[in-house]
Amino acid sequence: MEEKALEFITYYEVQLEIAKRFTSIRKNRKISQVRLSELSGVSYASIRRFEKTGDISLASLVKLAIALRLYDDLNNLFKVRKEYKSIEEVINDQED
Repeated sequence: MEEKALEFITYYEVQLEIAKRFTSIRKNRKISQVRLSELSGVSYASIRRFEKTGDISLASLVKLAIALRLYDDLNNLFKVRKEYKSIEEVINDQED
């Protein structure tokens, strides 16, 4: 069996990808950075920096997520997911 090479991703690449997705959502909803600043209470400069570099405080990210009605996505970010070891565990869990 062929093994897949390890993939390394930096925190900066993750930041940029999140910023790219966020920018896409904002643009698809036809909300300007200035208007988002007004809606969220996050400064225009912070929004510009976030969309360009991915750099933002957690508090500001939460404010932006709420303003764009993305809170559920953010809230699900680190939810503990039950990992099943067998199909029987899945079935038993559904019966409870």
